[in-house]
Amino acid sequence: MGDVRAERAASLKKVPLFSGLSETEMDSLVARAVPRQFRQGEVIFAEGDLCQGLYVIESGAVRIFKTSAGGREQVLTVEGPGSSIAELPVFDGGTYPASAIAASDAGLLFISKKDFQGLCLQHPDVALKVLRVVGARLRGLVSIIEELSFTTVRHRLLALLLREACEKGKKTMRGIEFTLTTSNQELAFQIGTVRELVSRNLSRLQAAGLLKLDGKRVVIPDLAVLEKEVATSE
Repeated sequence: MGDVRAERAASLKKVPLFSGLSETEMDSLVARAVPRQFRQGEVIFAEGDLCQGLYVIESGAVRIFKTSAGGREQVLTVEGPGSSIAELPVFDGGTYPASAIAASDAGLLFISKKDFQGLCLQHPDVALKVLRVVGARLRGLVSIIEELSFTTVRHRLLALLLREACEKGKKTMRGIEFTLTTSNQELAFQIGTVRELVSRNLSRLQAAGLLKLDGKRVVIPDLAVLEKEVATSE
C-alpha cells in the first residue's frame, strides 16, 4: 500500500498545479485522489455532463474533443502523463465544455470538485497555477481557430507531420524518420477533417517526394524542404 501511495504522490508531483505542495499536503491530496482505469475508446466524461471534478493522467493518453451536430469531431488537445484535465468547470460550477476519451488504455486520478476547491482555498497559488494552465489552453484554442479558419487540410497535415518529425524524428541515411502512432482517422480528428482527405493528401505528399511512407513509418528526405512547404502552403 505504501508503494502505491508513493507512486500516486510521484504522479501528482509531476502536475504543474501541485508541484509546490508540501509533503503533508501531498499526503492529504493522495488520500483524496481516486484511481480510475479506462480502456482505449472509453468515454471519461461527455460534453454537457455536470462537472464532478478534475482528472490527473498517470498513464496513457486522453483526447479532448468537441463534436458537431453532424457527429464530426474536432480534437482540442491530446494529453499524456503529468497533465490535468477539466480544471475550468471545477471553478465555474458548470458542465464539461468538451468530451474526453481514452486515446489508449489510461490510468487516471480523480479529484472531486469539493476537495480541489478546498485545496485552492488553503493554497491560493494553486488557483493561480490553474489560471496559467487555462491561459495556455486558451492560446491553443485560438491557434486551432486560426488554422481551421485560414489554412487548408494540406497545410494542417504538413504542419502536424513537421511537428512529429521535430519531436520524435531520428536522423538516418534516408532522412528524418519517425513512426506515426495514430491512425488516419485519428489524424483527421486532430486536424479537423475526414479520414479520406488525410489518406488522399498523404498519397499526394508522397508522390511529390516530400515524404515516404512504409506502413506507419514516415521518412522525411529533406526537413528544410518540408519546413519551406509548411511556410508557403497556407
